[in-house]
Amino acid sequence: MADRIFLSPPDVTAAEEEAVIRAFRGGWIAPLGPEVDAFEQELAEFCGREHAVALSSGTAALHLALIQLGAGAGDVVITSTMTFAATANAIVYTGAEPVFIDCDETGSMDPELLARALEELTDQGRSVRAIVPVDLLGKVVDHARIGSIAEQCGVPVLSDAAESVGALRDGRPAPAYGVAAAVSFNGNKIMTTSGGGALLTDDPDMASRTRYLATQARQPVIHYEHTDIGYNYRLSNLLAALGRAQLERLPQMIERRHAIRRTYVELATGIEGVTVFGLPDTSKDDSTRDNAWLTSILIDETAAGFSSSDLQAHLTGMDIEARPLWKPMHLQPVFEDRTAYVNGTSEELFRTGLSLPSGSAHDDQTIDRVCTAISTFAGSVR
Repeated sequence: MADRIFLSPPDVTAAEEEAVIRAFRGGWIAPLGPEVDAFEQELAEFCGREHAVALSSGTAALHLALIQLGAGAGDVVITSTMTFAATANAIVYTGAEPVFIDCDETGSMDPELLARALEELTDQGRSVRAIVPVDLLGKVVDHARIGSIAEQCGVPVLSDAAESVGALRDGRPAPAYGVAAAVSFNGNKIMTTSGGGALLTDDPDMASRTRYLATQARQPVIHYEHTDIGYNYRLSNLLAALGRAQLERLPQMIERRHAIRRTYVELATGIEGVTVFGLPDTSKDDSTRDNAWLTSILIDETAAGFSSSDLQAHLTGMDIEARPLWKPMHLQPVFEDRTAYVNGTSEELFRTGLSLPSGSAHDDQTIDRVCTAISTFAGSVR
C-alpha cells in the first residue's frame, strides 16, 4: 500500500540533523543560547529587517506585538476574515475585539472594505489600535494600498506574514512590511523549527520589549523580580539550530514548490472548470513573487461536473491529503457574533477552493500520483 501523501510535510535533511546535533553537543539544551542569537541575526537579514525575535509561535509574535501597540479591552483590531484562527485568537488574548474584513479575488484583505470599516468605526468613536492584514497561502497583500489607508487614519499595520516567509512584494520581503511582522515556523510551513515563530521589526525598543515579555518579564536582578505580566514565549536553542539549517535551504525549497505548482497549472489546463488559485509564478516581474507555500485550485462545479468537496473526498479515499481554503472567521461559531465587513468573496473561495499537496519534500513520483488521481476522477465524472 502506498504511503499517505500529506499536504505540506516538513522538508528536513542531514543538514538539519547536523545542526541540531551541533546545538546539542554545544551544551545549550536549556532555552536560548548562541543558536538563537545567530538565527535571529540571519533571519532579520533575510527578511529585510533590523531585528528578529525568535519565539515559540507566530501566534506569540502577534500577541506580543498587539500588546505593545496598546490593544486591550474596549479597543478594536481590524484583520482579515480569510485566515487561520490564530490571527483572531491573538487579538482576543489582549482583550480587544476583532473586526473582520473580507478579501478580494486574490484572497487578500479588500482595501475598499478596509477604508469603509475604518470610516464607520471612527464615526462610532471606536478605538482602532491596529490593522492586521494576512498573507494568504504565501501571497503578500497589497501593502501599498493598505498602508496608505492606514496612514491616513493614523492606525499602525501589523503584518501577519505567517505563511509568506521568502515571498516578495514590490521588491521587498514579506516580513519587511508594517511596524512589525509575525512569521510562523510550524511543522507544515514553508520552513520549520518544529514549532516556532518570530517577530520582525525595525524598532529596537519593540524588539527589546518583546524579548523581555517573552521571557516571563524578568527584571535584570539576581533574584526573580517581576513588575509586568510576562509570557513563556521564547524559542529554544535546539529548535533555533534547526531553523538556521532550514533558512539556508529556503530558496531551493521555494523553487521546488514553484516547480510543483507548474505541474498543477499544466494539469488544470486539461480539466474544464478547474483553475489554479492566485498569480502564476511565471510573471516576468520577479519583484513580486509568492513563496508557493500551498498551491490551491478553484473548481467551478457547473463546468467541471464535480465540486471541491467531491474531489477532496476522492483524494482522501486515495490516501492523499487535500484541504479547503480557510473557513472565514466570520463563519466560525466562536466569532460569528463579531463585526464583519463582507462581500462574499471569502465564502466563495472556501466553497470552491482546495489546497493540494505542495511540500518541497514531495518528489516527482509523489506529485504524479496526485495528478493521476485528480485527472482519473475528473475523467470518470465526465
